[in-house]
Amino acid sequence: MAQMNPLDQYLDLYRQNAAQVDAHSTGALNSKRQAALEELDAAAGVKADKRLMMFAPDYGVNLMRVDIPADVAAAFHCGVPNLSTLLGVVVNDAFHASSRLAERLPEGVTFCSLREAAEKYPEIVNAHYGSLAPLTDRAVALNTLLAQDGVFIHIGRGVHMEKPLQLVNIFSSPVPLAGMRRVLIVAEADSEASLLVCDHSRPDSAGCLSSEVVEIVLDRGAKFDYYNIEESSAVTSRCSSLYARQGEGSNLLVNGMTLIAGNTSNSYHIDVDHSHCETVLTGMVIAGGEEQVENRTRVNHLASHCHSSQLFKYVLDDRSKGVFDGTIMVAPKADFTEAYQSNKNLLASTDARMHTEPQLEIYCDEVKCSHGATTGQLDASALFYMRSRGIPEAEARTMLMQAFMADVLDTVRISSLRDRLRLLVEKRFVGQELFCGDCAATRNCES
Repeated sequence: MAQMNPLDQYLDLYRQNAAQVDAHSTGALNSKRQAALEELDAAAGVKADKRLMMFAPDYGVNLMRVDIPADVAAAFHCGVPNLSTLLGVVVNDAFHASSRLAERLPEGVTFCSLREAAEKYPEIVNAHYGSLAPLTDRAVALNTLLAQDGVFIHIGRGVHMEKPLQLVNIFSSPVPLAGMRRVLIVAEADSEASLLVCDHSRPDSAGCLSSEVVEIVLDRGAKFDYYNIEESSAVTSRCSSLYARQGEGSNLLVNGMTLIAGNTSNSYHIDVDHSHCETVLTGMVIAGGEEQVENRTRVNHLASHCHSSQLFKYVLDDRSKGVFDGTIMVAPKADFTEAYQSNKNLLASTDARMHTEPQLEIYCDEVKCSHGATTGQLDASALFYMRSRGIPEAEARTMLMQAFMADVLDTVRISSLRDRLRLLVEKRFVGQELFCGDCAATRNCES
């Protein structure tokens, strides 16, 4: 018997409710649905890949925008030092701004729902929504078909933000639910800003699936940092696709950190379209139990005199599984490119598994590029030395694993966030409960 395409149920759901889907959304999002549907129909006979199989369980989709009660504040019990941010919250797939967010934002900065932005700033949203994330990626196409809202961030020309923006994604649902999350970030010329995204699942939530598409557009000379911390649960799946395009002389940092997860698949696709750009793409995975985490990256160097670096590290315990699939592509005219990629992994258990595949595609000569991957266990001689100095084995193992992650944490350019992450990593390795969110500001959000 042929296996049912996991997308069929969602396509049928859309066809039966297309008018209601559009009625509960806005024109900019609605305008992309037909093309997404056609792309998914055209791929109907293509075998579903591993990412698409994440959609196979029967998740509900809140197409009618029914208000699902959620005690947002109860989702967090902060156990680490506070980080002063400008906060927005997504409950399942609905954006909520704190009561004073708009008045606290600096002049020239917009942080609101995508529906609101489409009404207030149609020229920006229409120009950029869906411009980077291709519908040939079926996970993107499904998100585009069903997403009815999202998050919009716009940093005006020459604006330099002192405080980071923060987006807290919360799953809170009594039934299995798929959240179609969308984020559009546009940073104009010579601007500078950072965004911290925190993913959480309420302990009492049923199975959750986060379908997420993030588009980041950087204009000339813009500098933007994007940090994502996943601290979810064993019943949460995450299918995330990030697409970015860099303008002349722009600087982009993307840092994805998986601390607690169920089944996670992250895809990063960055086009370095103009010269003299700087790109830093890093990631950290700490997994145990039956957790599965994969990171797939592609950095396309399409212009000359640019620099990129990729660094991903995994610590896998118990029966967890990790995947790293990374590609650097240097186009024929991208002379004087410097691009580096490194993946290093520690297996803390004989049952843990890691698959790594770093790749280079170079089509010009004047470049400096390298890539490499290593997978091994804790250094037995270092462990023996520490134990001979009176350090208990469990503490010695934790210290070595923390040291292993140090250079990933060092890429974080916000000092208070870097300190917070060091504490979270320490707690994760010693098996303590993690609560990294500061919930005080969310008490003003109605859900």
